[in-house]
This record gives sequence, structure tokens and C-alpha cells, in this order.
Amino acid sequence: MLTISPTTSKITTTHHHHHLHHPHTYRHLTSHRPPPPPHPHPSKPLRLRRPFQISAIDAAQPFDYESKLSKQISKSKTLKIAIVGFGNFGQFLAKTLVRQGHTVLAHSRSDYSAAASDLGVAWYSNADDLCEEHPEVILLCTSILSTDKVLRSLPLQRLKRSTLFVDVLSVKEFAKDLFIQILPLEFDILCTHPMFGPESGKNSWKDLPFVYDKVRIGNDESRVARCEKFLDAFAREGCVMKEMTCAEHDMHAAESQFITHTVGRILEKLNLDSTPINTKGYERLLDLVENTSSDSFELYYGLFMYNKNAMEQLERLDLAFEALKKELFGHLHDVLRKQLFGTRGRSLQRPPALSKLPPNGNGLALPTGSTESESKSDSATSAELLCCAICTMAYETNEEGDNLKASAYSSLV
Repeated sequence: MLTISPTTSKITTTHHHHHLHHPHTYRHLTSHRPPPPPHPHPSKPLRLRRPFQISAIDAAQPFDYESKLSKQISKSKTLKIAIVGFGNFGQFLAKTLVRQGHTVLAHSRSDYSAAASDLGVAWYSNADDLCEEHPEVILLCTSILSTDKVLRSLPLQRLKRSTLFVDVLSVKEFAKDLFIQILPLEFDILCTHPMFGPESGKNSWKDLPFVYDKVRIGNDESRVARCEKFLDAFAREGCVMKEMTCAEHDMHAAESQFITHTVGRILEKLNLDSTPINTKGYERLLDLVENTSSDSFELYYGLFMYNKNAMEQLERLDLAFEALKKELFGHLHDVLRKQLFGTRGRSLQRPPALSKLPPNGNGLALPTGSTESESKSDSATSAELLCCAICTMAYETNEEGDNLKASAYSSLV
């Protein structure tokens, strides 16, 4: 039996080999430590008004609410975005999305694994592996001509049914119709067009327009919030957010973007060079040529082929060019007429136009107030105009032009 006291401990049990008839005494060494020396200035004992009690411990616990809450808040502002088509424009967008803290995945026909690694983007060479990561947003950055093929090749069955699909094509009605035709009803659709690119937006996106159309967004709060989070990625960079329908976008784009690319490519055909006396306007033309020529012809063809308003704008451009040439040649005709006939007293004022044409078979009546002599004068004027037209055609060859001038003049005198 073990007996313990404040000073000694005795074992009264017997041992098999020893201590059969006498107990041994063991002393606690701690009970006989020397007392501490007295303090030179003894203080009064500390008295607490209430008993000391530990109410909380600020230590790492298995469930740290504060850290988990901060992670949730941070995560609530970011998205997992999969970029399909990791060319120049896809990499251009990925750079900003990664900087904002979004998780960015990428897939493309070509191998861009090195570029993805440099940007901090997870690269997936297989579309099935990409979709099995269940991204919240599929961002299509493909060319206009390849969008149909790429969209049909994606394993949609491996995605969550509420995945948001976003495109950045330069034509919107084509993208909208394609999404509605191919994607199941469960998927959300957001058609967008950043009105800038790697060249115009290389320094900043501030004050650059961003057009979007919420084609199909679910009513769930989470799906609405996800769409707003994606749009906020551009709004926080300073973009001017413009919400409009896809049809309205294509109408404006044909008047602005398609005409810009067309004029730039026309000027490119002229092989314009910089000169020692460039004006500011000419510098802008050279910049336009540089910006449009950096885009592929495939993009320009897509702007023409998949925007129904592009043909009308092309015809208007052709008519405007012809009208400008006629205006120039009209002024040239006046100069040549003065050189041919000088000032012989004939009035250059044209006779008043008829209010309406007479029935077929009837001759044209003279305008009111005109006389037969005026009619003859008008006939001479018509002959002069014909002569000037002939001379205009031969104006570039001086010898032939002089001969025509002489013969025409002699016929009229």
C-alpha cells in the first residue's frame, strides 16, 4: 500500500525479493527545497475585485472563422474562367483577368502552354480535361469563321448545366444565333464585344467601350451575380459599359468598325510611306494602316460575311467614291470650258428644269418665257458641253487635246 504525505512517502507493501520485514521511506525532493530569499521591498498582496477567469483564447483553432470568412469574401469576387482560343486576344484578356485574381484556364488548337505558364494560366491541351474542371465561365476567343466548329466540338456534357458562355466576337447576331442553336437551355448566354484590342488597349482600358447583351441569364441569384462579376472585370478597369441588343450593335459596327477596316486596307494597297513633312492627319492615316493590317484578313472577311449591314456600307462607300470623282471632274470641266471658249458673252446659267415630263410621243415644250433664239443659244451651249466632255477625256495627251480643241472650236464658230 502506498501512503503519501506532504513530507514523506512510505511503501508498506512487501517485495518478492527484498524488504520482507522492514519498510523503506522515500522523501519528496521538491518538498524540501530551500525557500526563496526575502524581497528587499515587500509589497502588499495583490487583491482582485473579482475572481480571475479566462473567457476566450485568441489562438489557432481547428475552425478559424475569421480566416474562412475572409477567404469566402475574396472568393466571392473572383471566378473560374476557361478561355477557349488562346491566341493574341485570348492572352490579352487573360493577363488582366489573372491580375484581378480570377482563376484562368485555357485551351486552344495550337500549343500555347509556354505562354499560359508565363501568364499564370492553367493550360489544358484536351477539351475534356478542361470541362471536367467545371469552370463557371466559358469565354470563347476564337475567330469568327471557326466559332461554329469549336463550339460544336466542346464536350458540353462534362460541364455544369448552369455554365455561363461568353463570346467576344466582332459580330453579335451571328454569335447569338449560334449560341441559341447549339447550347442547351440550361446554359447562360452573354454576348459581348470589347471595342478594343491588344494594340489600342495595351496601356489601359480606361474610357474604352465594352458592349454586351444579356441574351439568356437564369433567374437564380447566383447566376445573376456571376454575370455581374464577369462584367465587373471590365468595369473596374475603366471601360465604358454599353448594353445594347446584338442587332443594334451590328448596325453601328458596320458603320464604324467595318468602314474603318475597309479604308485602312484600301490605304494599305497604296503602300503609303512616311515622309519628312508628315502632317498630323497623314500620321493618323499611317496609324490606321498599321492597326488594320495587324489584324488577319480572316477577321476582316468575317466582319463582311457575318454582318448583314456590311454589304450596304460597302455599296455606299463605292457610291460616295464615284460621287466624289464626278464632283472633281465637274470642276475640271469648268476649267477646260473657260480655256476653250473664254468669255464670249454666253450665259452659263442652265435653263429651268421641266416641272414634269410630257406624255410619250409629244415634243418637249419650251419653258415659259423662253424664245426661239434662247433655244438656239441653249443648243450651242449643249454642243459646247459635249465638246468639253470630249476634251476632258483627252486632257492627258496635250497634242491630241489641242487638235480636239481646234476642231471642236471650228465646228462651233
